Amino acid sequence: MTAKLPRRAPAACPCWPLLTTLLFAATPTTAAAATPGGRGTAPVLDPVVVTATRDEVIRADVPASIDVVDAADLTLARPALSLAEALPRVPGLVVRDRQNQAQDLQLSIRGFGARATFGVRGVRLYADGIPATMPDGQGQVSHFALEAAQRIEVLRGPFSALYGNASGGVLAVFSAPPPAAAEFEAGALVGSDGQWRLSASWRGPVGGIRDDDTAAGDPRHGLRVDAARAAGDGFRDHSAWRRDTGQAQLRGALGRGRYTLLLNTLDLRADDPQGLTATELALDRRAASPNSLLFDARKTVAQEQLGTRLEWPVGETQAFEAVAWRGRRATWQMLTVPAAAQGAPSHGGGVIDLDRDYHGADARWQWHGDAATLTLGASREVASERRRGFENFDGARLGVVGRLRRDEDNRVTSDDVYAQADWRPGERWRINAGLRHSRVRFASRDHFVAPGNPDDSGGVGYTRATPVLGVLWRADDAWAVYANAGTGFETPTFAELAYRRDGGSGLNIALRPARSVHAEAGLRWRGARADATIALFQARTRDELVVVANQGGRSYFDNAGLSRRRGVEAAFEAELAPAWRFAASYTFLDARHQRDFATCATPPCTGGDTLLIRAGARIPGLARHTGWAELRWSPDARTDVLLEGRATSAIAASDGDPGAFAAGHALFGMGVEHRFGRRDGDGQPVWRLFARIDNLLDRDVVGSVIVNDGNGRFYEPAPGRTWQVGFSAVW
Repeated sequence: MTAKLPRRAPAACPCWPLLTTLLFAATPTTAAAATPGGRGTAPVLDPVVVTATRDEVIRADVPASIDVVDAADLTLARPALSLAEALPRVPGLVVRDRQNQAQDLQLSIRGFGARATFGVRGVRLYADGIPATMPDGQGQVSHFALEAAQRIEVLRGPFSALYGNASGGVLAVFSAPPPAAAEFEAGALVGSDGQWRLSASWRGPVGGIRDDDTAAGDPRHGLRVDAARAAGDGFRDHSAWRRDTGQAQLRGALGRGRYTLLLNTLDLRADDPQGLTATELALDRRAASPNSLLFDARKTVAQEQLGTRLEWPVGETQAFEAVAWRGRRATWQMLTVPAAAQGAPSHGGGVIDLDRDYHGADARWQWHGDAATLTLGASREVASERRRGFENFDGARLGVVGRLRRDEDNRVTSDDVYAQADWRPGERWRINAGLRHSRVRFASRDHFVAPGNPDDSGGVGYTRATPVLGVLWRADDAWAVYANAGTGFETPTFAELAYRRDGGSGLNIALRPARSVHAEAGLRWRGARADATIALFQARTRDELVVVANQGGRSYFDNAGLSRRRGVEAAFEAELAPAWRFAASYTFLDARHQRDFATCATPPCTGGDTLLIRAGARIPGLARHTGWAELRWSPDARTDVLLEGRATSAIAASDGDPGAFAAGHALFGMGVEHRFGRRDGDGQPVWRLFARIDNLLDRDVVGSVIVNDGNGRFYEPAPGRTWQVGFSAVW
């Protein structure tokens, strides 16, 4: 891509561990290249191995669907509060802001992950190479420091199977590295519905400059520290929130290798307005559910995570890389389960108290030859949690912590080994094959045994091998064609195993993993001032994990036979004139169940007496058509004005209620950003000011749905016209 089109620059996508493997073979970085003195020729597994001069070659050589969203798109005339702001530009990826900080974003790739009512499912998440997804497959994005991000990389399709317990894809956030000269940044933001944020960042070198790299001004060690506090009253009643995030990154040289240390923290407190019925939505879009107010539904989350990454060359043709991490996440949530429903001795109560400790390690070895690359690796991930449940009432008082009703220790482990081979049989051909073997084991030890509530200790394990194969042919420097195929699987998460359909206590170990077969074909074209991509895909899934019902903050899951997802993804970007740029993306997704599935009308239950899913029915939570477009005008180097449009077709909300749909809609937004000041060594700051208006036409729309809510509270409305104004200064 030319320098005038930096936004979709197809940099070597270092999503860890697959993409560095894919791209490393195409552009090996050697110690001779990295060190002006030319000492040694061992390959170095640098997470940033491609510069802008090699972008076109790299993009054409990857047999998979990859997109890169860089810092300009993440922060230009945007507050960088949510992934939902900038990621609609990636086709096949859907990110919906639920306007409810007590629940995470709804994030799905090619329709995988749409069923998740909390957290992110079906998509593997990484922050600077450190997993943000647990070994059971559930991930969180709430601790991502977006204001520090340099880029976000998204991998879609079969190659995501090499990451293990996910079927949709991979999303990785990479922080900007510390600069050679120290600088301090502070910023503030205010917006509609009482929204505000204060942020600060310090980044710079630690120690001296390398003696052998003074020309590049590359410090041997660099440190970056970012902190922010954000809060708001919320668009809806009972949706106030506060979130504190922090991140510290230390990176640098260690002998011939490199290291990275990353620390993330999160402290979140949020009220939960829950979903609305169609009647409640029509009466007052800002309302919270009655039970949300009655029980004061709310949630707190505290998380700390520390990770380290080491890259080390071995000889002239080999390299070693290792990642290790440890973290803790404590979640407390007040649900709205009615007191009468908690009368059964086996009921787990209406308050969740969950403490989870997790750790893991991933190591890989790589050999690089003239026309081939081989990678072998192994990983182990462990999560141990203490799950307790309490009644959410005390006598006549509601919304308080009552008697203990559940107490168990749970543990999930994932042991994986993987291999990947990359072969270039000719100048224009590339073949990539991989295999991953995963073993995921769940175990539970019940400490709450009482009359009517027996010992529910037990466990279950799942094992699966997931092969993948990709082929690419590059017609010339402008055109490339690729195809790939593979299998994937998703185990139930602990959250999905937590509640049984029959109302009994203990894990729902009857759940089976979902197994899928994927195939895709794609075409890329790159011209001097424009580029375009198109991909066709299909995935068939057996034992699809579906939401049987959502009631009072609890979700019940089951396996529903066979489903199919197929569609088309397209993206286009062009420089229309020296000051004008245009970008657009479009996704068509046909996602349907292919077999009837029966369940009971209202869990708890023991059998299937009601047809929940009919063969041919659409999978809820997904739209058939989604589109995004942006027109950007840059009258000078300091000013940008952008007009953005987003559109989606209707979204089915329920398997059992064919008439439950969130209507399709189109929304427009506008932003402007201006930068002024200069760094001349006298301490004068560089200022950035921006203003933004979203939903310009003030339309009433439903932004997201709660799939199969048992009380018909499917709808989570989005706000009308909103505004944001912010500034930052760098010294």
